[in-house]
Amino acid sequence: MKQRTLALAGLFQATELVRQAANHGAWSGYAASTCLDSLFAVQSESVEDIYGSNSQMRLGMETLMAVLKGESQHLDSLRYAVGLLQIERKFRKKGRMQDKVGASLVALSQQFDDLELHEKQNLQAREIASLYSETISSISPRIVVNGRPQYLNSERTVNWIRTLLFSGLRSAVLWHQLGGGRWSLMFGRKQILGEAESLFRG
Repeated sequence: MKQRTLALAGLFQATELVRQAANHGAWSGYAASTCLDSLFAVQSESVEDIYGSNSQMRLGMETLMAVLKGESQHLDSLRYAVGLLQIERKFRKKGRMQDKVGASLVALSQQFDDLELHEKQNLQAREIASLYSETISSISPRIVVNGRPQYLNSERTVNWIRTLLFSGLRSAVLWHQLGGGRWSLMFGRKQILGEAESLFRG
């Protein structure tokens, strides 16, 4: 349950950052770095290795807890998360697309190492956004992001939104791999909330 809860927190951290970026043109860089790094953690031995310390997942935990409690300020984050869970079920059946995504992410993780972190991450986000457009965008239903036009017309913001959606999909895949599913969410809400609160305090 702890690992499943971390995977869900990863999903909601990504979608909350998408909401922030689309509405404010800014987002938590620390939380976004965790999401970006999770895409490259392909051979990790544990969920903790994918996301790092609990402190790196605080935004995701906060969002997950708020959603489970029925609070309304994260409705867009919830909508994006539901959309990614739907996409994950179809992505799971697309072997060629999975192979392309996996190989591309491995190659990308080894690029731009000679640049400063901020510049490296922006370039990685650009390449991941392009990969998202070539692959995940073809899976329906496509996720429609709500926000302010001045931010949704910014190339850098759009690149990060697509990167964050990709990261959310990675967490949705992990959630399924750990045995999570629709019934887990419907009937295990209290247990997930309790685990999230424990992780958040710890």
